[in-house]
Amino acid sequence: MTLAKAKKAARSAAFARRKAAHSAHAAAASEALNAHLSETRGRIVGGYLPIRTEANPLPALEMLARHNRIAMPIVSGAGLPLLFREWWPGCRLEAGTFDVMVPVEGADLVPDLIIAPLVAFDRKLYRLGYGGGFYDRTLERLRACGQVEALGFAYEAQGTDALPLEPTDQPLDGLVTELGMRLCED
Repeated sequence: MTLAKAKKAARSAAFARRKAAHSAHAAAASEALNAHLSETRGRIVGGYLPIRTEANPLPALEMLARHNRIAMPIVSGAGLPLLFREWWPGCRLEAGTFDVMVPVEGADLVPDLIIAPLVAFDRKLYRLGYGGGFYDRTLERLRACGQVEALGFAYEAQGTDALPLEPTDQPLDGLVTELGMRLCED
């Protein structure tokens, strides 16, 4: 099986698991992220506005906005890293690439903490996304320029022992699920 076919099969299985987990654990996952980040101060946090059955970081982002600057990812083109535009509760949004909502106005920011959505994760904290490579390119670029923490946000059911990986795939530094914080299981 080719790598592309293996990733497609892994995505398909993970989407089904995520959908079931979302129905059962959405509130618990949001509470766990909020609890993990409750003492975060003075950071630039890259979040995301959830689509479909992604774990919802908005309660935590609204809390974080009191003492941090929040930014949302913007796809600027195929094969490019993400850009991040400042977001605050109630700011005006519009549909961006892939119909993902993005802030209309606000400063361009460079996050030092990224909360990343995902389709699946493995015990070494590699993530499987939607297949565009945007987060991998973004993390590679930010890590080359300095310190950035990448925190995945998902449901336990999205986990698997191992994912099909490419040399360009970037691991997460940690992951929060409805059961709390997870670190790499080397």
